[in-house]
Amino acid sequence: MTLMDLIKAALREDMPKGDLTTDSLALAPRFGQARLVAKCDLVLSGTLAFEQTMLALEPGAKVQWHFKEGDAVLNKQILCHISGDLMQILKAERVALNFIGHLSGIATLTRRFVHEVANTNTKILDTRKTLPGYRDLEKRAVAHGGGHNHRYNLSDAILIKDNHILVAGGLSKAVQRIREHTPSPIEVECATFEEVREAVAMKVERILLDNMSNDQIRQALEMIPDGVAVEASGNMTVERVRSVAELGVDFISVGAITHSAPTADVSLLFDWQESEMAPI
Repeated sequence: MTLMDLIKAALREDMPKGDLTTDSLALAPRFGQARLVAKCDLVLSGTLAFEQTMLALEPGAKVQWHFKEGDAVLNKQILCHISGDLMQILKAERVALNFIGHLSGIATLTRRFVHEVANTNTKILDTRKTLPGYRDLEKRAVAHGGGHNHRYNLSDAILIKDNHILVAGGLSKAVQRIREHTPSPIEVECATFEEVREAVAMKVERILLDNMSNDQIRQALEMIPDGVAVEASGNMTVERVRSVAELGVDFISVGAITHSAPTADVSLLFDWQESEMAPI
């Protein structure tokens, strides 16, 4: 699904039979300016989705951005000005705000995690826990927040999880069968020390320590030789992530940065008093 497909679907969802309120005003086009204002501190993401939503209903709209994606924006600062037919911009308002609020929320939460692991060798990763159809946008938002993208989809990389191990009849059997069919690097999710030892014995390239306490992670790291990348995941909070990074893991994956990020609060303010009736 392309961005325009997503935007068109969102607009159809919001206006299946037009905008009953705005259309019933029966006003001629009114040309003026609107301001997109931050109502909280945030990290900006989603500018293209916002702008393309506006242009989908008002092709003549002009958007002047005062920040770029990845920039920190303070409460009450103006993110951009939009000029054009305010009647059409009004119709696009909610869908456009939904995009930029959601994506800036992800970037903002990601930045908090990244800040917590500053001056360590640990990278913050996202997961595949994204809204259907929004993965590209949400993973870009993670990057805008300073995080890194884990595999984009199931076609990107091999990650053996508990159900793969179960269906294959064991961790070693799963690794062996996969190696018979592809030379791709293998990552294995391990929830116990026994699984860590088995993954090390199978010489996998990367081990994911799943839902382990800090003490368990410390013990697992002692079992894993140099050259094997280590990822920690599960119950990672802003308050905890620094302590995990300091243990020496290479990556910490955080599903919450996409599936639980609060929406960034932004508003679109219209300068109707500066509008002029369109020529008839």
